[in-house]
Amino acid sequence: MQRLKELFVAGGPVMWPILALSVLGLATLAKKALDFRAGCRNASGMALVSTIITAEPMLGILGTVTGIMQTFRALDASGDAANPLAATAGIGEALVTTAAGLIASLVLLFPYNALDAALADD
Repeated sequence: MQRLKELFVAGGPVMWPILALSVLGLATLAKKALDFRAGCRNASGMALVSTIITAEPMLGILGTVTGIMQTFRALDASGDAANPLAATAGIGEALVTTAAGLIASLVLLFPYNALDAALADD
């Protein structure tokens, strides 16, 4: 759990919207699945989940861009004595947010497609 917290912090500020969208998407899918089991075949809310699935990787890419920008700022600030180790924090942020955006999207994608197909069959 501590390692997960460290990764979250290392990912920078873009991790917060990724987390918020993940919680919203999972909650929406869970409600839709419960509604489906109860016989309600309403597709409302599915467009929201679809949008979240699309937005999360984009947020991951945004985190990549901000992380790389941080890397260049750190290298620029070090002047002529550029230390390659100064780049590690920004690159780490870039990699963490990219992975988080992709994983969060994939976690929603498969249950979304299954539920969407089930709703379409009715």
